[in-house]
Amino acid sequence: GGRRPNLVPLVTEAYIWDQGVFMGSIIGSQLTAAAEGTVGQVRRDPFAMLPFCGYNMADYFGHWTHFREKLGFLSPKIFYVNWFRRDDEGKFIWPGFSENSRVLKWICQRLGRNPTGKSVVTPIGHVPTNDGIDLSGLDESVNAEVMRKLLTVDSAEWLKELTGIRQYYKQFGDRLPAALTEELNSLEHRFGAYEAAPTSNQKLCSWVEQMRAMCKPAAVHWCTGTEQEYAELCQLMVKGGTFLRLNDKKRPNSFLARSDPRDVARVEGCTYICTKDKGDAGPTNNWADPEEMKKKLTQLFQGCMEGRTMYVIPFCMGPLGSPYSKYGVEVTDSPYVVVNMKIMARMGSKVLSLIDENTFFLKCLHSVGMPLTAGVKDVPWPCNPDNRYIVHFTEEPSVWSFGSGYGGNALLGKKCYALRIASCMGRKEGWLAEHCLILGLTSPEGKQYYIVAAFPSACGKTNLAMLVPSIPGWKVRCVGDDIAWMHVGEDGRLYAINPEAGFFGVAPGTSTKSNLSAMVTLEKNSIFTNVALTPDGDVWWEGMTKTPPAELTDWTGQPWTPGCGRKAAHPNSRYTTPASQCPVIDPAWEDPNGVPVCAILFGGRRPNL
Repeated sequence: GGRRPNLVPLVTEAYIWDQGVFMGSIIGSQLTAAAEGTVGQVRRDPFAMLPFCGYNMADYFGHWTHFREKLGFLSPKIFYVNWFRRDDEGKFIWPGFSENSRVLKWICQRLGRNPTGKSVVTPIGHVPTNDGIDLSGLDESVNAEVMRKLLTVDSAEWLKELTGIRQYYKQFGDRLPAALTEELNSLEHRFGAYEAAPTSNQKLCSWVEQMRAMCKPAAVHWCTGTEQEYAELCQLMVKGGTFLRLNDKKRPNSFLARSDPRDVARVEGCTYICTKDKGDAGPTNNWADPEEMKKKLTQLFQGCMEGRTMYVIPFCMGPLGSPYSKYGVEVTDSPYVVVNMKIMARMGSKVLSLIDENTFFLKCLHSVGMPLTAGVKDVPWPCNPDNRYIVHFTEEPSVWSFGSGYGGNALLGKKCYALRIASCMGRKEGWLAEHCLILGLTSPEGKQYYIVAAFPSACGKTNLAMLVPSIPGWKVRCVGDDIAWMHVGEDGRLYAINPEAGFFGVAPGTSTKSNLSAMVTLEKNSIFTNVALTPDGDVWWEGMTKTPPAELTDWTGQPWTPGCGRKAAHPNSRYTTPASQCPVIDPAWEDPNGVPVCAILFGGRRPNL
């Protein structure tokens, strides 16, 4: 340790031996009367041995790095302490002296294979959480805010420090151990990701850093949710061949995507529920042991984002500010996921500002599973069909998805969170997460009814949610077409909110006859996946019109005519469109308290019985 008034936290644990040697090599202290120089000036004093090492200090560093080989698995952990951090008035923040035993206690709690001392991951190492140091019996002046200051890792200040360290290392020339240069480069890389984090939430930053360290992306982008960001990502995908911009006169601000033919739908066979007790997953789910599955996935995710950008998506399921909404953060290497999540959920900076240290957020990790390693050329729709896993760790809870970029496999706020994880949360917390539409029905007399309905896929759920009544005087308004979260209100009635912000519907069969409201909603600001393209730059699918066009480009990019014997659009082709554009959206669709449920419908698709 050294004597630094800022920059260095109260205590830091090195990740590995070489990083610990790096820490020792850069010790910096304010000069005191015990050393030559100007009091208060910072000088490097590696390992506190600068005046006492009898040989080349670079060789001394090398001796330390190689010494690890003698210790095997019995090597001690390395920590860096700084008792001397000061506040803006120049006063010491930490009381020091005998109270340093509290730091030593945390160090002891971090030893062994299963450390108990609470910590967060930072670019410089493990740092205690704000409540990780035992403060019992201390003066109230040492509070949570004081601990925050003592443990802060300021990325801007550290980046300046790294410049100085690189200059300091130059004096050792070629004799400087390569391991220390590698540690310096790694630290700069980690700060490249950490610096961009627009939040002080330690838990969130720590998790994102862990995911970055595992997935090894070329860059990290924290999503803002702005229209500018959306436009830039869409244009990025146009250049990369993922998106084709539709005719702006026919379909303003809308795009067509064509997926890999092997990645076109949810993959129930690759979808797992991981619980310690197999019985808790039940006979209707694919079960896997959580420890074994986490081990397998960790291997797959190692380096999986190499050459790509890691996007960090803070999102909210449900209206912002509603006590019944839930938060999540999805980490993904797919810009397609980002733009679809902007439509399907509330996401970006506004949401991030609401996720503080005490706010639960679901950790969602997604990768298309195709790293851009040396010599690998990117493709318009990257995926890894031979290694697809959509895994729900319901007892953590968290979601890890690998290998697919399509629909609910990748938009983890939808089926993964809003139904599978939320159904578990609802059971524990006393509410319901259901695969239900929510519609409002108003009689000619003005009496209003809200109905939820649970239908399997392809049973007309979206069409019913946006129904145009054939009987005079009745009106239907849509609250949601797919998912309902229901709770008991203060008045004892059942209330429902729609956790989604958009519609992710099946395109084939949707027409002005079957669902006029949906067709109006799709007129602009929409994303279409695996539908056909008309010669004039619009979209088409089976059932849209009575007579198909004379020629099209089908969902695989091939020429299509009515008699060719192939479907023009994939049967599971989709549209993603904002719910706010729906002409029959209910005025209360974003009511933070939800709408009162009067009736529950269950239905299916049976030709008789």
